[in-house]
Amino acid sequence: MPAYHSTLVSEKKIGNMALLPLKTNFKGPAPKMAAEGEALDVIDEAIYYFKANVFFRNYEIKSEADRVMIYVTLYISDCLRKLQKCSGKTQAIKELSTLALSSYPLPGEVGFPLTSMYSKPKDRAEEDNMRAYFQQLRQETGLRLIDRVIDPATDKPSKWWLCFAKRKFMDKSMAVAGQ
Repeated sequence: MPAYHSTLVSEKKIGNMALLPLKTNFKGPAPKMAAEGEALDVIDEAIYYFKANVFFRNYEIKSEADRVMIYVTLYISDCLRKLQKCSGKTQAIKELSTLALSSYPLPGEVGFPLTSMYSKPKDRAEEDNMRAYFQQLRQETGLRLIDRVIDPATDKPSKWWLCFAKRKFMDKSMAVAGQ
């Protein structure tokens, strides 16, 4: 069974990643999508396909949007590891907000898990744009994941999501060693 790929297309790029529109209120270079209830964005796709894709050790990149989906999938894994330690929604929001804003490596820097799949930024402007895009993706992903993982009735994380926290997509992790 093949892995699920992104169906989104964008003419705009940062490095060799697609600059896809997002349903978000966070600042960043990604264009905003029109309405919440309409089409899926890359974060919706990554969350929807996460449980199936996380089992794959190899992932064939078919488009620039797949690189964004890989990044978001790896970030979801890190978020789930953080959510394992959370006792409720308030703590989860704090933990994932901190994780989204913490420093992280870009393609070409030491510690980036998939350097061979991503091109490093050409210049300082592209580096700043890429960092802002990743931060926008991280913030919005964390916010949406909390709504999916934290059960509103019990204010506890769902065991059906947390059971995937130990899985490593493509045997990679975004977490820096020692965290």
